[in-house]
Amino acid sequence: MKVLITGICGFVGSRVARGLQERVEGIEIFGVDNLLRPGSETNRQALSSVGIKVFHGDLRARSDVDQLPASDWTIDAAANPSVLAGVDGKSSARQLAEHNLGGTLNLLEYCREHRSGFVLLSTSRVYSIPALASLPMKVKDNGFVLDTDVALPAAVSQAGLSEGFSTQAPVSLYGATKLASEAIAAEYGTTFGFPVWINRCGVLAGAGQFGTAEQGIFSYWLHAHAIKHRLRYIGFGGLGFQVRDAFHPDDLADLIRIQFRHEACTDPIFHAGGGRENSMSLAQLTAWCDARFGPHRPESDDRPRPFDIPWVVMDSARTARELGWRPSRTLVSILDEIADHADRNPGWLKFCGAI
Repeated sequence: MKVLITGICGFVGSRVARGLQERVEGIEIFGVDNLLRPGSETNRQALSSVGIKVFHGDLRARSDVDQLPASDWTIDAAANPSVLAGVDGKSSARQLAEHNLGGTLNLLEYCREHRSGFVLLSTSRVYSIPALASLPMKVKDNGFVLDTDVALPAAVSQAGLSEGFSTQAPVSLYGATKLASEAIAAEYGTTFGFPVWINRCGVLAGAGQFGTAEQGIFSYWLHAHAIKHRLRYIGFGGLGFQVRDAFHPDDLADLIRIQFRHEACTDPIFHAGGGRENSMSLAQLTAWCDARFGPHRPESDDRPRPFDIPWVVMDSARTARELGWRPSRTLVSILDEIADHADRNPGWLKFCGAI
C-alpha cells in the first residue's frame, strides 16, 4: 500500500506517518511539504532517516501536485490551522482559502486521476460559534461544564458534541475553509467513485508540537509554563475556565489504519477526539503545570478574543460504534510526554517561532 501525506513535516503529518509505518505491514509512505513552518526541516530529516521520502512542494501549485507519484491513499494533513488566520495580520483571507481549500481541491483532482482514497483531517472549528457560545454553562472545579439543569440543543450532551451539531455561520474564516473542503471532498468521492473519510478532530497534542497560543494550546502552555514565559487567561472573565479535550496523533493514526480497511460509509464524517475523560480547562492545566514545573501565575485578561468559545468536547461515540475506535492515550500521559519534551528542550518555543 502506498500512502501520500500532505503537510508531512508538520506535527500531525509527521506523527501520523510514523504511526502508520509502525501499524501497517508493507506500507510505503511518502509526503509533500512546503517547509515554511520553523522546525519542519527537523521533521524532514527524521522522516528521511526511517525511509519516508519527502517532496518539497506547495499544494496551491498544481504543477507541484503533478510531480507526486501515484498512491493508494492520500491523507490531507496540510493546512493553515489557526482560527485567527485571515484576521491576525499574519496571513490574508485569500491566502487562507488558497492553502486550505485550493490545496485540497488540487489533491482531490490528484485522487480522481490516480484512483486514490482520500482522508481529510478536518476540525471541530466547523461548528457554529454562536451555537457553541450559547450553550448553558456552569463552573465546576475551575472549569466550565454543561449545565444539564437546562434543556440542551440537539447533538450535544455531557459526552460532548456529536457530528450533527450546527455548522451555521459564523464559524471563522478558518472553519469555513475546512467546512467547504469537507463538502467538496464528499462530492468528489461520490461523483468519481473513490473512498473518502472526513475526520473532524479535536485538539491534537504531544511532544514535538509546534504549539502557539492559537493552536496546539496544550503544548504551548506546558512549554511556556516550564520556562516561566508570560501566560494569559484571555476572555471569559480572565479566569481560565475554558475547556478543550485532547488526543494523541498515534490514536489518529490508528483510526486512519481502521479506515483504510473499512468499507466506505455514505456519511463519511466522523469525530476523533479525547472526549470528556480527556478534557481540561486552562486553570486545571495550570494547576497540573504548577505541580510539575513549580508555580507560575498566568495574567488575567478578560477582553474577548475573536472566535473564542468556552467549551468544546468531542463525542466520538459514532466512531466507536461504527469503526470500533476509541483513543487509547490518556490526557495525563500526553501531558507527561510534552513535559518531558519541555525538560529536554527549554528553547523549543523560540526554535519553532512560537515566541
